Amino acid sequence: MRLAYIVSRFPHASETFIARELVGLEAAGGERLELLSLFPPVDPLVHPSAAPFVDRLIRPSVGDAVSALAWWMVRRPLRLASSVGLVIRGHLRSPRVLPRALATVPLAAAHARAVESRGVDHVHAHYATYPTLSAWICHRLTGTPYSFTAQAHDIYMDQSMLSRKLADAAFVVAISDFNRNLLSRYGDTAHVHVIRSGIDTSALRFRPRAVPAEGPVRALCIASFQEYKGHRVLFEALAGSRELERVQLDLVGGGPLRGELERRARELGITDRVRFHGTMTEDAVRDMLDQADLLVLPSVVAKSGQMEGVPIALMEAFAAGVPVVTTRLSGIPELVTDGETGLLAEPQDAAALRDALERVVSGRFEPDLAAGRELVEREFEVADTAGRIWALIEQTSSTFATTP
Repeated sequence: MRLAYIVSRFPHASETFIARELVGLEAAGGERLELLSLFPPVDPLVHPSAAPFVDRLIRPSVGDAVSALAWWMVRRPLRLASSVGLVIRGHLRSPRVLPRALATVPLAAAHARAVESRGVDHVHAHYATYPTLSAWICHRLTGTPYSFTAQAHDIYMDQSMLSRKLADAAFVVAISDFNRNLLSRYGDTAHVHVIRSGIDTSALRFRPRAVPAEGPVRALCIASFQEYKGHRVLFEALAGSRELERVQLDLVGGGPLRGELERRARELGITDRVRFHGTMTEDAVRDMLDQADLLVLPSVVAKSGQMEGVPIALMEAFAAGVPVVTTRLSGIPELVTDGETGLLAEPQDAAALRDALERVVSGRFEPDLAAGRELVEREFEVADTAGRIWALIEQTSSTFATTP
């Protein structure tokens, strides 16, 4: 069984879960997979878990893409033409997305050549947008069955061709029940399986902790500086409470809103309590978790519709024994049980977030940290989740039609 795995970009600093899944799939299958990407990476940071795959990455050049497109025009002209027609028709209502979808076609044609020449038996795409479009084109041109993972923004922000991708896939992975329910609006979900994104729990030392009754409280927020992460709401919550004045907030991540958030912290008078650390390696993040008294993730729905799936930072906090305050959004309540393993505030509600933080900081709420650790070991262990995906690949690839 030979697997090709398609992503948009690799490596990507905020997508450590993809690198871990790659490791897990190779362990489950006992064979090196083919890693294919579409676009150049934008992050200079390469996490240790991603480093072994960088030299093996297949990313077509412009010349490769043009050559492959011409090759398929000769070999399968009608299939290629009909596929392009379906791409155009499927994106007519999303003119902003259509140019990028069309740009994906020749790159996918190059991937299709790699799939055929390397004897790939199955293609799995992570994200339902351009990676799945590429996997679908590979299927159309070569007959190789494909599957995809529906993670977060890839199904929340734009649903172009989602019904077609869903119908033609051998199976689909949804990382939450929330995502599976959303997919049900676009077709039959009998072949959609809820399999969580996973973490390596053995890499995180479980040290259950309580917020100190006196002195500084080290709060940690691991989130890229984007609207849907909700940093503005967190800043407002901290600025409006005397009870939270002893909270020292460490922000880990990078992104386009950093400058704006630094200005907002100055306006609210909390710069002496907020530290911007930038993007950090996995080991450095684990060290930050080990030192933290609580983790806060104030996720919201952005104006674009972008929002969380099930954040990795929350899984890692549970694995490390760190109390969690976050929001009731998307698949988060499937991980965090409000009032038991953590606290959930309503998104965009600074007062509700403030109240939740005050309950933890004051000691009025003590989460069941052992239950949180047990949950991630049971449902979010990457070796298990990758193994489940591999089992589906083996099952479906033995029965799925190979003639396009």
